Amino acid sequence: MKTNLFDQKGKSVWEIELSDLVFWLELNEGLIHRALVYQLANNRMVVAHTKTRWERRGSTRKIYRQKGTGRARMGSNRSPIRKKGWVAFGPRNTVNFTLSMNKKERRKALFSVLSSKLANNDLIVLDKIDFKEAKTKNMVEVFTKLPYNEKVLLAIPAKNEMIEKSAANIPYVKAILVDYLNIKDLLKYKTLVLLKDSLVNLDKLTK
Repeated sequence: MKTNLFDQKGKSVWEIELSDLVFWLELNEGLIHRALVYQLANNRMVVAHTKTRWERRGSTRKIYRQKGTGRARMGSNRSPIRKKGWVAFGPRNTVNFTLSMNKKERRKALFSVLSSKLANNDLIVLDKIDFKEAKTKNMVEVFTKLPYNEKVLLAIPAKNEMIEKSAANIPYVKAILVDYLNIKDLLKYKTLVLLKDSLVNLDKLTK
């Protein structure tokens, strides 16, 4: 499978060979959905936490006598129907939402999305991005010359302060290490821009 290789001026300078194991898979929506649910569940931060009857501070003394007052019978101040009482059936931070999924399935789901990007012309391979100084203006000039659609996910092979700083203030661009490519970002951002050296990292995942 071949695709055009662009320079940062937006010109097609060459054709580059792409791995069939990464970019030539059928779209498997069920597997992609499972991988997305797996990612969201495992990234979930369980913050909400309410106190039970025994954790709530206060006296356990019966507020008033059981009979003869004409009022409904009542226990202690810790009752859930009273102000500052415990919360009945409230959320607890002891709940475990983590899911499991095979590594091979997660990779196959990732490759399925990448294949879909290529099939829908939402994949752009760039030779390199090189600036003399980190400026948002320089990165904007690069993307104005590329045939991208909507939001852009820029995958770079290694940490590059120049590229990351230049893309940081562009609302429709997110720079990410290619090793951290994930289902959520690939579905959120319409166009994927890969630097040529990033393809090496993706090929390693097939081994």
